[in-house]
Amino acid sequence: MAFYGKVALVTGGASGMGRLTALRLAEQGAKVAIVDLNDEALAATAAESDNITPFNCDVTDLAKVRALVAEVEQRLGPIDRLTHCAAIMPGQLLKDMPAEKINQTMSVNYFGTVNLVKTLMPLMEQRGAGDIILFGSMLGDVPMHNMGAYCATKSATNAFAEVLVHENKDSPIRFLLVCPPMVDTPLVNQAMQDGPAGLKEAKHTGKMSSPASIIDATETALEKGQWVVRPNEAGFLVLWRRLFPGLLWKMMARANKVA
Repeated sequence: MAFYGKVALVTGGASGMGRLTALRLAEQGAKVAIVDLNDEALAATAAESDNITPFNCDVTDLAKVRALVAEVEQRLGPIDRLTHCAAIMPGQLLKDMPAEKINQTMSVNYFGTVNLVKTLMPLMEQRGAGDIILFGSMLGDVPMHNMGAYCATKSATNAFAEVLVHENKDSPIRFLLVCPPMVDTPLVNQAMQDGPAGLKEAKHTGKMSSPASIIDATETALEKGQWVVRPNEAGFLVLWRRLFPGLLWKMMARANKVA
């Protein structure tokens, strides 16, 4: 892995790509703080390695994020890498999704990103090194039926990360925005009931990307000094969206059985 520090903080670290990231870092010898709201899953993941320490924290609460970072650094040492995977993925038509759920999705997926970056970035800059890896999504650039709330949050995250990178080209921090396609993780299960039909079909037929392939692509991009990585089919679909947006909407409508 392209990690040269000693301490990493991984949000969403109790499941999916966050969990796999934490296990890989721990195996490499890093001290890893995993952050989640699921205490049972936190404990199960931490039990797999003595190098993993669990922390329960709501990333939407800035005061709690600041307290979390202070506690991690007091217990484990200065944080050398942030891998921010924490997110929720409700699937539903925008007209049917309650405003409260849309607001919650933005709070977790976007404002959680802001809270972690604004808390950790100054510390890393003072120390002259650090990695900030933010998980956006292909769906931030390629919107989809029945996923409007999630798409909006990832559009915000993608834009935030892109501007952050270009405003800080002389920073000692390595920034990376990861925009994966749909990945076969527990996060996707949240969208199964009311999400697009094409999503369910991809899940059942095994056509989604594997978490390992996304993490491999992430580490490769860091080594190459890239600021964004769109693994597997994500890059192609983003290009298609830019060149043929109307055609892509028609194909998605057909795949998702939208009239």
